[in-house]
Amino acid sequence: MAIRKAVKGTAVLASGCLVAFYGLTQLTEYRKKQARLSHVEAVEQVNMAFQDELPSRQAQLTALRNNQEFDVLVVGGGATGSGCALDAVTRNLKTALVERDDFSSGTSSRSTKLIHGGVRYLQKAIVKLDYEQYMMVKEALHERSNLLNIAPHLTALLPIMLPIYKWWQLPYYWAGIKIYDLVAGAQCLKSSYILSKTKALELFPMLKRDKLVGAIVYYDGQHNDARMNLAIALTAARYGAAIANYTEVVHLLKRVDPQMGKERVCGARCRDVITGQEFDVRAKCVINATGPFTDALRKMDDKKNPNICQPSAGVHIVIPGYYSPDNMGLLDPATSDGRVIFFLPWEKMTIAGTTDTPTEITPHPIPMEEDINFILTEVRNYLSPDVEVRRGDVLAAWSGIRPLVTNPNSKDTQSICRNHIVHISDSGLVTIAGGKWTTYRSMAEETLDAAVKAHNLPAGPSKTVGLMLEGAKDWTPTMYIRLVQDYGLEVEVAQHLASSYGGRAYEVAKMAHVTGKRWPIVGKRLVSEFPYIESEVQYAIKEYACTAIDVIARRTRLGFLNVQAAEEALPRIVDIMGKQLTWSEQRKRVSCTTLSHFDAPVLTSPSGWKRGEQELAAAKQFLYYEMGYKARSEQLTDTSEITLTPAEVGRYMKRFHKFDKENKGFITTVDVQRVLESINVYIDADTLHEILNEVDLNKNGQVEFNEFLQLMSAVKKGQVSANRLAILMKTAEQSLDQTEKPVSVDRSGGGV
Repeated sequence: MAIRKAVKGTAVLASGCLVAFYGLTQLTEYRKKQARLSHVEAVEQVNMAFQDELPSRQAQLTALRNNQEFDVLVVGGGATGSGCALDAVTRNLKTALVERDDFSSGTSSRSTKLIHGGVRYLQKAIVKLDYEQYMMVKEALHERSNLLNIAPHLTALLPIMLPIYKWWQLPYYWAGIKIYDLVAGAQCLKSSYILSKTKALELFPMLKRDKLVGAIVYYDGQHNDARMNLAIALTAARYGAAIANYTEVVHLLKRVDPQMGKERVCGARCRDVITGQEFDVRAKCVINATGPFTDALRKMDDKKNPNICQPSAGVHIVIPGYYSPDNMGLLDPATSDGRVIFFLPWEKMTIAGTTDTPTEITPHPIPMEEDINFILTEVRNYLSPDVEVRRGDVLAAWSGIRPLVTNPNSKDTQSICRNHIVHISDSGLVTIAGGKWTTYRSMAEETLDAAVKAHNLPAGPSKTVGLMLEGAKDWTPTMYIRLVQDYGLEVEVAQHLASSYGGRAYEVAKMAHVTGKRWPIVGKRLVSEFPYIESEVQYAIKEYACTAIDVIARRTRLGFLNVQAAEEALPRIVDIMGKQLTWSEQRKRVSCTTLSHFDAPVLTSPSGWKRGEQELAAAKQFLYYEMGYKARSEQLTDTSEITLTPAEVGRYMKRFHKFDKENKGFITTVDVQRVLESINVYIDADTLHEILNEVDLNKNGQVEFNEFLQLMSAVKKGQVSANRLAILMKTAEQSLDQTEKPVSVDRSGGGV
């Protein structure tokens, strides 16, 4: 009853504001509808050849080398760059795109995975009466709707809960969220609503109940960002764009315009990063869409160009799925330092983030321990005390660099508007900088409009509104059932393939090998906990994957979900890629070395190493540094403080001596194997070696008693969780004491 009264009171107080925004929204909506009608007609005019078979990477490089002149050369294979290529090629412009790393290897794969208008930007627009920010939100909401329509397999609606702990906040936030709905107009996904305390806890039982008043639920979109980026790039390729990853710009090509007497950019000198071969790509127009590296390319054009981007680091963490409901996110609108934290279900895990701090530009951003702990602290503030948020539960962590447009009047990056700018230099270099993931398409459209005008290119209007992306054709919400029935795939695997590849999932299924089991008939998993199968590695090569990193990070998302699982999958991934790409046997052998053998992987490989060894080192460094393995492993070090009571030390000494029968003071794989065999449990030697190696701090092939105590102390403090040796020794002890069979060792759950 009290909630209803608060809502009624709020309706009266906020009516004037709502009416004003509603009127503005309807006017803008009318204009957008008129624009959409023309866009629909434009989409129908995309009568270009659509290639059902993707050209190989080598064929794409040949096209780049041999084409006399492109209309447009896009530098950068992130969301915005790929969007520019798709926009250009569908305007019948001869289009090329080069990316020095992999598609979506930078910021575009390290987002919060939301497709949203920006609730906090709307709040700023209202409080500061900032029309520009309002229009930015409006544009983003339009693009949100379009993106959900053109890639339905990669996107989904996501309800997000805003818990309320003070009565006065209920009308305040309710009014703001309702305005968010109204600004979306006809493109509102679903109407927001208020929940009582009881209902909020029913839907989000992990929520802290003390002082909870109620909650507000609103809707935004969610997507698989790396595969979305890839879908945009592949769609451009199918329409005829020449695209190549691992192709960097060495310098820009220029010529003197005879009419103007000035130097004009006319292409770029490029290098195939894999082979080292260099070649020229000539183009009438060059577009700089390099995200955080925008200024580097601008300085290739003119060393005197000032910096226009201010980088900001955003760290995210992944924790087990049991921390959140399967289909309900959480928003913390005001953290202890004024930031916004999202807590969202994603790929059956839980993603939490993000931070927002100034940073240096680097191609390999590393998540810092202080940022990880900040996120964990904020998460604890909103979850029930019954839910112990442990540092050891962080399965992966990453940092992405946002390319924010510099505002000289701003004191910190949090207040910088993530709007974009399109700039054309005196030499004709077109730069698109800033913006956000959701608005990549409209940014690309604006960029191409400017490029067409500045360079007199023979092109009509953009045709990308409503243009279906890779995999969207032939996708239906129930197509996974056909995959199960026609190919004999597991239901979870079929659902994953359908949501990752859309209509192309059948091609992946056709490549799947027979398991030899009664069920599933086909589809061997790379690791047991995740639905990724071996045939996806083969298909990844068709999608221009060149390294194991491409597979674990962007064709699948294994590296972003669980670094240890990704490490486990690497040998098989390298073996499959090696056969397809004719890698050397040395490469395969080195790839089987476990990451835990590398105490501190070097960032540069010895000069005598072959290419295969260098790629392996890069893959392990990627997991170790960029995906948080280093931060995770440092929770247990040889200097870790032991904080156990005498009783606990005695209990663990007894457990240790069940394995160390000779009182050597250490245990080896032989000791563990002997105990396991006595209780009829058999684990292969390689797996046992990996299990002990996780705890063997000085890497001498044995686990000493002090190392074991450090492990148990870290488990007690929550710094380490689900450690396989700890669980194995505990269950073995119970079996020896009670003559019961131990439970299986699983990396994803359990405790000690």
